[in-house]
Parts: sequence; C-alpha cells; structure tokens
Amino acid sequence: MDETANPLLAVWDTPFGLPPFDSIEARHYEPAFTAGMAAHDEEIEAITGNAEPATFANTIEALETAGRMLTRAARVFYNLTGSHTNPDLQAVEREMAPRFSNHGTKIALNPDLYRRVADLWSRRDSLGLDDEQMRVLERTYTSFVRSGANLDEAGKARIAEINARLATLGTQFAQNVLAEEQAFRLVLKGEADLAGLPDFVRQAARRAGADLGLGEDEHVITLARSSIEPFLQFSARRDLREQAFLAWSKRGERQRARQSRHCGGDDCAQGRACAHPGLQDVCRLPAR
Repeated sequence: MDETANPLLAVWDTPFGLPPFDSIEARHYEPAFTAGMAAHDEEIEAITGNAEPATFANTIEALETAGRMLTRAARVFYNLTGSHTNPDLQAVEREMAPRFSNHGTKIALNPDLYRRVADLWSRRDSLGLDDEQMRVLERTYTSFVRSGANLDEAGKARIAEINARLATLGTQFAQNVLAEEQAFRLVLKGEADLAGLPDFVRQAARRAGADLGLGEDEHVITLARSSIEPFLQFSARRDLREQAFLAWSKRGERQRARQSRHCGGDDCAQGRACAHPGLQDVCRLPAR
C-alpha cells in the first residue's frame, strides 16, 4: 500500500485534529502499524547510538517522545475495537497482538537502552532533576527492571515468549467474551413483558428489535448499559429482571477479568497508551 494514501499516516486536516474516520478502513491499520514500528525502531536506535553520555534529555525525554506515529495509529484502532468493532478489525487485532508484544518486549529488553537508563538512575542524585523528572526517571527504570531487563539471555527469550503468548490469548479471550455479550438478547413480546417500562425504554427496545430485523411488536433488551440498566430499574416482571441481571452480572465479572490484564498505571487507568516498556502485551497498547 502506498503510505502517502494511508490516512493513518497522513496529516489530519480535520476539526480539532480528530482522526478522519470516514477515510480509514481496516486495511489501513497493518501498514500503518508496520511503518510506525519501523519509525519507532529508528528512534530507539538513535537513542542507543548517541555517542554522548546519557542525559535526561537525550535518553529519558527522547524515549518518552519516541513512537508517536505508532501510538497515534494504535489509539485510533483500539478506541474503535473497544467501542465499535467488527470482524475485519478483530482480524487485524488478532494478527497484531503478538507483533505489538514482540515490538514492546524488544524495546524493554534492549541492553544498550537499559544501560543508558540504569546509568542515569545510578547518578540520579547528581543530575539536578526536579521532582517531576525524578519521578519519570524512577518509573522508566523500574519499568525496565520489571520487564526483565536484568535477566540473562535465556530469561529474556522466555519472557518474550510468554509475553507474546499472553497477548494472543488475551486478545482471543476478549473477543470471545464480546461475542458472547453481543449474543445476549432479551426479546420482549406483548404488554405483559413491557409492564412497568416507561416510554423511553420501550422506544429504545423497539429500535433495537428493528435493527435486528424482528417483528413490529418485538422489543429487545441488550447488555448495553443504556438498555439493560433502565430495564432492571423499571421492569415489573421479576422473572425477566432476574434473567437480565444474571447476564449483566456475568458480563461485569468478565469485564473485571479483562481489566486485570492492564498494568494498573496512570496511563492505563485513563485509557491512554501504556507508558511502561514491555507491558504493551498486557495493555494491548504500544508504549508512548
């Protein structure tokens, strides 16, 4: 694919710099990710190949700002797969999961990069850093250590294998859970099933039924919060509420299981790309 024709790699001349969703297709993501990873690799090589001694600016700041092309494309992709996915996007997600993992692990286990970070950490008290810089340095160093930077070669190979496998299984699990959630449909037929529901709930359920091609008198409750929560609040049918609540409760348990795959850092908590080298396979987002 011609990279110049890929909207994910072009300058976004849109209001507020928003992604041009009307121009982005599933086929654009893999080439954008490939180009982004290549650019990221070059940026990392520029850091490790710098003949000057490590400084906060030429190592930590440079690492923080590296990978922007990849992160921009990934943020678009994972926002869509998390809110408006489809089979084509899911196929890309399955293909890219181990590649993102390998890319992040390669950076986290880069010995030359870790050597520069560790050198700065060992000299941290003499660098004249302010509190914010010291915190960033601490997080960066700790992330490398926890990602396996101190392991021997056999250990590094093993952790890379585990990370890639976890990324693949995590993606598969999330997609399986989503498929099960989407399969739940509580079909309401007749006034007895609709008892207690206010007009806005009935109208929404009717639209959901129409979208699924059901009959005019058939209403549908899904596991979307805007659908199931009002139903649980207002429905006069205890048996139907119990049925819906059971499905809703199971969904919540699966959501917590998915959330446990995140590293728990500030970036993950706010839905941003993970800032922890080597944990992208857990968070499914590449490092910044």
